[in-house]
Amino acid sequence: MEFPYRTGSTVPLFLAPMAGVSEAPFRRIARQMGADVVLTEFLSSEAIRRRISSTLEGCEFDEVERPIGIQIFGAQADAMADATALVTEHYEPDFIDINFGCPVKKVVQRNGGSGCLRDMDLVERIIRDCVAATHLPITVKTRSGWSDDSRDPVGIALRMQDAGAKAFTLHARTRTQMFSGQANWDDIAAVVEALDVPVIGNGDVVSADDVVRMRDHTRCAGVMIGRGSFGNPWLFRDARALLDGFARPAEPDAASRFMVALQHARLATQLQGDSRKTVIEFRKHFGWYTKGLHGATSLRQKLFQVESMATAERVFADYLGHEAVALAC
Repeated sequence: MEFPYRTGSTVPLFLAPMAGVSEAPFRRIARQMGADVVLTEFLSSEAIRRRISSTLEGCEFDEVERPIGIQIFGAQADAMADATALVTEHYEPDFIDINFGCPVKKVVQRNGGSGCLRDMDLVERIIRDCVAATHLPITVKTRSGWSDDSRDPVGIALRMQDAGAKAFTLHARTRTQMFSGQANWDDIAAVVEALDVPVIGNGDVVSADDVVRMRDHTRCAGVMIGRGSFGNPWLFRDARALLDGFARPAEPDAASRFMVALQHARLATQLQGDSRKTVIEFRKHFGWYTKGLHGATSLRQKLFQVESMATAERVFADYLGHEAVALAC
């Protein structure tokens, strides 16, 4: 099996497409830390077709982020094909990924994301029309089914492959599960066995050990990491070390966490604008980067009130100073 995009790893690691997270600043951090492939946030095909500026901005990326896929969603085959053609012509990513997995109500209500799984004929039309609209590889990300009653990961995967998908990512939950319960990795293993195209496993990967366990359990060709990377891009570094047979690197200390958090923050201001809005939207990342630290609750309370990156730097410096004093005592 060959991946439809460039990667030098035998088991490539993917940064999942996540709204409000998989933006250019974090994609660059993830690549720096060892992610082999990144994807954009999922973008509305209708908004792309109508050339809505805020959505088109989500298609933009820098060469340092390659290999990269632009992920689109929608429930109209013609809109999806038009968006595919526009993305191909103006942005030329390494591949275009179709989202058939998002479980969010406002997307599903319009039959987008995992809502499409209730009409597999529509799914096939969307994939075929998108394939016809581009010379780039079309890949898909989906779930094991709409509900437990209709759970059929292998059947879904075969139909998507037959329609022209060049790679298949499975989040091994149904839509009705949302993010609750446990991802059934046996679903991924069954799809790996059934398909000829590469299968990327996704779901409940929150540590480097999980990455290795998923590879060993499913024999998937790649592993996609989502929520486990929030505030923890070192997950890619650690997973790559274990996959390649090396010792796990040391856990980052508070100073290392803050250094990367501030690097991420500076990228955000550089790429998204040095504004109060950028800082406020970035507060969630500060919260994630500080998870598990001594006195994290108090630290987060301060960070959730900052209105400039300079203030965040002072909060971090103050924390490190107090910690050093505490250790000396």
